[in-house]
Amino acid sequence: MAQLFWYLTPIERAAALIYYEPHSEVAQLIYALKYRNRPDIGEDMGRLMANEMQIAHFFDGIDMLLPVPLSRKRMRQRGYNQSEELARGISDVTHIPMATNAVRRKHFIKSQTQLNRFERQENVMNMFELHDDRQLKGHHVLLIDDICTTGATLMACAEVLRHIEGIRLSILTLGFTKT
Repeated sequence: MAQLFWYLTPIERAAALIYYEPHSEVAQLIYALKYRNRPDIGEDMGRLMANEMQIAHFFDGIDMLLPVPLSRKRMRQRGYNQSEELARGISDVTHIPMATNAVRRKHFIKSQTQLNRFERQENVMNMFELHDDRQLKGHHVLLIDDICTTGATLMACAEVLRHIEGIRLSILTLGFTKT
């Protein structure tokens, strides 16, 4: 997964818990998390991610968890941010604090699910803005999302974050789609 970001943005580490396969049992869990009002799945999967990744010392040196934000429209529709639920579960295990107001998603254009690599990048270009970066300055921040396919969403978010003084970034997702 880290290879997606090579030469594009400086990150210290990147990982995903699973390879995402459409129509698999895990895919059904992620679908329920995102579309069937099951935030509890996010917390449970976050705890699982934390327990598994701690074995490899993945969280060593991480100061703050930053879930990829949802747009206000998507938040109203869903009622929760699935990435924030994952981060909440990770925080429960690691005791690393979460920053949920540092970055905002400006708006929601359309879902990435049916878009190709170029369309995904275009869909999220300039999508994020800094809101309150004080808690991120000089820290190693772990950017958390549910699925990484092309990395476009994570790249767009990292692009905004990389201008914060002294920030170091790493990335963790629940799933990574084989392309």
